[in-house]
Amino acid sequence: MAGIERPGPLYQQVAAAIRQGIADGEFPPGSPLPSEAQLIDRYEVSRPTVRNAIAALRSEGLIEVRHGKGSFVKGAPTPPLTIERTITRTGKTYAADHAPWEQAHEPTLYRTVTTETTGPLLELTEGEALFGVDRVLIDPASKARALHRVLIPFTTADDVPQLAEAPDAPVEEIYATLTAAGHKLTWSETVRARMPQADERSALELPDATPVIHAMRVTHGTDLRPLILEELRTSGNQAQLTYRITADSPRTLRAVRT
Repeated sequence: MAGIERPGPLYQQVAAAIRQGIADGEFPPGSPLPSEAQLIDRYEVSRPTVRNAIAALRSEGLIEVRHGKGSFVKGAPTPPLTIERTITRTGKTYAADHAPWEQAHEPTLYRTVTTETTGPLLELTEGEALFGVDRVLIDPASKARALHRVLIPFTTADDVPQLAEAPDAPVEEIYATLTAAGHKLTWSETVRARMPQADERSALELPDATPVIHAMRVTHGTDLRPLILEELRTSGNQAQLTYRITADSPRTLRAVRT
C-alpha cells in the first residue's frame, strides 16, 4: 500500500496518510480530496476502508463532505482554547496565564540537568543541576491538555533558599518568593511549533500529524540574569496563545546564544 507504513487498522493508516498530506500542504484548505476511486488506487485498499478513513477525518473536523461534489479540506478553525500569556501583579500577589486549568494529578518533582536547549536560555553550561517540576493540565471546557514544566537552577535555589524547600510551589508563588528576595522580575518568551515526541503525543492524547505549540518563558532577575525557565506544551490544533502588548521604555535583554 503506497505511502503507508504505520501499524493498526487499514482505515486508520489511510486517515493518517491523508491527515499528513493536509498538514504538509499537499491538500490545502478548501481543496477537494482525491475521489474514492483515486484513493483506492493510491493506497491499494478497499472502498469500505477509504470510506471509514474519510468518516474518521470528518469526525475530527478536518474535512467536510459536500453532497454530489466529494470531500473537501476545511479551513483552519479557531481553536477551542485561548491561553492568555500574561503576568499580572497586585501587591505581593502574582497571577499568570489566565486559563481555567485543572491539574490531572499531583506535580512530579525531580532533579535533572541543563541540555543544549535549556542551558543557553538559562545562560548555563550543559549539565548544570536543576530542580524539575512537571504538571499535566486539562482545560475542563475543551478537554485540551497541556504539559507545564518549571526548571529551577541550583544556583538560583542557592541564592533563594525558599525555592529549594518548595520547588514544586505554584509558579505564581515562585515569582512572589523571588520578588521578596529582592529581584525586580522581567520575562522573555520564545514560542515555536514542532512535531511532538512519542511521550508528548501520548501525554497530550494527540492524533497523528498534530503539531505541538512549545512556549519557553524565562524569568529574569534585577540584573537580567535568568532565574527560572518554564515550558508549556499543548496541541497546535486545540489551543492558541494570545499576548498583551504594551509600549514600554526600551530595555535590553542579553542575547541568548543558540
